[in-house]
Amino acid sequence: MAPDDAFRGLVCLDCATTYESELPAHACPSCAGHLDGRYDLETGSLDLEAARARGEGIFGLAAVLPVGAPDAVSLGEGSTPLVETPALAEKSGVEEFLIKDEGQNPTGAVSDREMAVAVTAATRAGADRIAVASTGDDSQSMAAYAARAGLEATTHLPSRASFIHKAMMNVHGGEMSVVEGRLGDALEAFEADRAGPSAVHSMQPFENPYRHEGLKTLLYELASQRAGSMPDHLIYPTGDGVGIVGLYKAAKELQQLGIIDAMPRLWAAQAENCAPIVAAWEADAETIEPVEYPDTICGALEVPAPAGGARILTALRESNGGGVAVEDGAILSATVSVAESEGIEMGVAGGAAAAAAWELSASGEIRPEESVAVVNTATGNKDADLARSHLMSQGV
Repeated sequence: MAPDDAFRGLVCLDCATTYESELPAHACPSCAGHLDGRYDLETGSLDLEAARARGEGIFGLAAVLPVGAPDAVSLGEGSTPLVETPALAEKSGVEEFLIKDEGQNPTGAVSDREMAVAVTAATRAGADRIAVASTGDDSQSMAAYAARAGLEATTHLPSRASFIHKAMMNVHGGEMSVVEGRLGDALEAFEADRAGPSAVHSMQPFENPYRHEGLKTLLYELASQRAGSMPDHLIYPTGDGVGIVGLYKAAKELQQLGIIDAMPRLWAAQAENCAPIVAAWEADAETIEPVEYPDTICGALEVPAPAGGARILTALRESNGGGVAVEDGAILSATVSVAESEGIEMGVAGGAAAAAAWELSASGEIRPEESVAVVNTATGNKDADLARSHLMSQGV
């Protein structure tokens, strides 16, 4: 299968209207619904080992992406380590505990997988300026890939965003708007920007249909690293839901391709004081209600109204997974514990996933004979001040 051969354009998940190639670039023109990539996949048509051997990072998987290596805006993202952690397996009382360390990406975040594909698609669409509202990682990543592609980049950040994210946005030459308040206020600033006279190509999650396509390469890579064997459980720190939706889509494709037999149980890890997905899952609801007063030390997870909406709940239910909310103290303790016991520098969002794994193990959802993988979505350096402050509060 040659690169791009399987891509058949986009379909609206609400009204089922189909569109050829990369048009339109964003929401469905007919109903403003979410668009999703369509593929014609055949069992045995993708060789994961050959894809890895080509040395093209995530674009070695161009056969299951909307864009291919010749056009790629890439910084060498992907090929991140899958680390066995025997000390954490013993602590959790499970057979195998793995960490997929996305902090090893070029800007230190899993967002690089998303932005590599989305920015490549933006260049194909003839964009001049791309923009996003973000808690931090998405902004830094977008600025880096915009610089690589020669595009203008504008980000709208809440004032609570870290100094590192703000500094690197400037370093990459992006235009930055820091808004007093939280993510909702940054989103309002983004909408005002889009309504202005200068054309904006949106990089917002799900409004841009290509970000979760880039994210799904994580599971393809994990399948390759484990020779087609999936962990029993896969835990992802979840804000807007790009990760859960992308992983679920990848799992279905890998099954269709005959590479895996069964998908892992997908779990969304959230912060207790901003857990709209967990609340909806526990209530067996069909929709997710926004959190009125979100307040967590974990900025990446402070997303009160996840853009993925019901698609997240579908992924959790159909994978027989669910949602887990953990309080801030447990998140910080897990972040430090992983670094102390295994040497892996996790961001606090990754710490939420680790803490969720321990809760699932303690409750019996993860059995002793099973394997679990957690995704560290960002490097610990971005949250070093939080981890160190937690240690100091413990008298260390």
